[in-house]
Amino acid sequence: MLRKIVAFHQDEEHHWVAALDCGHAQHTRHDPPFFPRPWVLNKDSRANHIGTSLDCVRCDRQEIPEDYVAYRRTPTFTSETTPIGLRRHHSTKSGVWGVINVLKGQLRYRIHEPYHCEVILDQHTKGIVLPEVEHEVEPQNNAEFYIEFWHREEKADDLTPNNLA
Repeated sequence: MLRKIVAFHQDEEHHWVAALDCGHAQHTRHDPPFFPRPWVLNKDSRANHIGTSLDCVRCDRQEIPEDYVAYRRTPTFTSETTPIGLRRHHSTKSGVWGVINVLKGQLRYRIHEPYHCEVILDQHTKGIVLPEVEHEVEPQNNAEFYIEFWHREEKADDLTPNNLA
């Protein structure tokens, strides 16, 4: 899944890493002929790549970023109390992931572009909601469920400017 670059930093071995808007990070090495990225070696060129897209395989695998934490949850919904907005195409904001937890019954979870898939969720199968990916739910068989929202855990060093040096 294509995700936008929002910043760059260097890892402990001084390789450049792109921070993506989904919360994942991806190395952006210049390693010809496999990865011809001479632009990563120059501060201005890196800055020009902010906002461009990279393919995020971790999003394809529906992996919530490691430094993300649950920060909010919905009330428990039933077939009767599920808001109409959840039953129609909707999405989370950039950088916000969701986890659909079914307590009882089943829930039909439809993911729209880019995946176009449908999954039946139950007490043993959680639904992962990717940032900015349109989806909808349809309660089945007296379903009861809630949704947790996850985002990056704030740390004191997060308040410093992005490292483009």
